[in-house]
Amino acid sequence: MYKLDLSKKVIKILAKNELLAKKFYHHVKILLLNPFSNELDIKKLQWETNRYRLRIWKYRFLYEIYEEKVIIYFYDAWSR
Repeated sequence: MYKLDLSKKVIKILAKNELLAKKFYHHVKILLLNPFSNELDIKKLQWETNRYRLRIWKYRFLYEIYEEKVIIYFYDAWSR
């Protein structure tokens, strides 16, 4: 199982919206068990290694998978 790490920006967005935070952590539970799950809206970023985008409603969360440290790091988030 992977560990989760969040940037300050992601924490700030989740703190503003409680409903989004619940949905985010539900998705993250699935992601931590299987980072390449087909049941989530995940896309690999072009030209980047180990960087992905997770879409939840109108929000986009960018994250990176560190295989050697077994960590998933969410480094950016924004609303469309």
